[in-house]
Amino acid sequence: MTGVLSSQQLVEMIEDGQITADPCILPEQVQPASLDMRLGRTAYRVRASFLAGKDRPVADRLAEFEMHRIDLSQGAVLEKGCVYVVPLQERLALSENIRAVANAKSSTGRLDLLTRAITDGGTEFDRIAPGYHGPLYAEICPRSFSVLVRPGMRLNQIRFRSGDAVLTDAELGTLHRENPLVDSDPVIDHGLGFSVDLLPRDGTLVGYRAKPHAGVIDLDRVGHYSAADYWEEVHSASGRIILDPGAFYILVSREAVHIPPSHAAEMAPYLAMVGEFRVHYAGFFDPGFGHDAAGGDGSRGVLEVRCHEAPFVLEHGQTVGRLVYERMSQVPDQLYGASIASNYQGQGLKLSKHFSG
Repeated sequence: MTGVLSSQQLVEMIEDGQITADPCILPEQVQPASLDMRLGRTAYRVRASFLAGKDRPVADRLAEFEMHRIDLSQGAVLEKGCVYVVPLQERLALSENIRAVANAKSSTGRLDLLTRAITDGGTEFDRIAPGYHGPLYAEICPRSFSVLVRPGMRLNQIRFRSGDAVLTDAELGTLHRENPLVDSDPVIDHGLGFSVDLLPRDGTLVGYRAKPHAGVIDLDRVGHYSAADYWEEVHSASGRIILDPGAFYILVSREAVHIPPSHAAEMAPYLAMVGEFRVHYAGFFDPGFGHDAAGGDGSRGVLEVRCHEAPFVLEHGQTVGRLVYERMSQVPDQLYGASIASNYQGQGLKLSKHFSG
């Protein structure tokens, strides 16, 4: 068994007790190549972000950094600019050949809601060692908007792997020739490169910028909020915009991406050499993404962009990141957009599901 574990294999792990939860895991948590994780009943406001460190439990570190506890049972606001740690309802008891990686869900990333998994003995965010037995925690830091959360909300997800299934550049080129992965000539270099679209076919709207003093967002409310109350439109007729330090943007890729059912992909972290910004918090692309989109040409990737210390000129077609493709251990019995309620199949430039229009 080599590759990313599929939905039916995740069900087997649940039945075998490798993944447990209180209350029990719900069928809708199981995605084509990942499992959604749920918030517990208590949030710990902490002084600073932290990792447990080798051989140390998260509970010990919470005792060091906790400022106060928040009961989430009736709903509570996590405030912009603060750091919280929330025990998750799920626990792991992995076999020695299974490791895991976590990431924020798409809607979480599009709200600039930094959410990372931490574990007992962990020395990296979002990385769970082979054979890990223990609890899971979410570190949550709202960056642009304060949010109202409740127990059971699903802000991040976890993907399980066995062995090394990452495609080499040669294998990625072969896969593209057999089943085109983008609707243009591929740029393949340690993954599949993608670029930003700043010359839309219609109009001049190229993205959105988060307003600095917006209201609270209740994460249970879908299609409820007016985008104009939270976002400024970003327009360009020249194919160029200037990113402001500290600002958060929603942009879109120039390429339409396709993930075949036999593969999964992950957005690789940005490299400092490409510019003064970070792209994409929610890095998982499920099997079937873009597979049955209208027209059959794939779905464009929404880019969650945060500018760092210096203003930066971003131009149409500029490479901003890469997708790393991996083999699935088995083709999932459910695909993104085909048999599940997928919010972003066939998307273009699109805000999170919480906004109308």
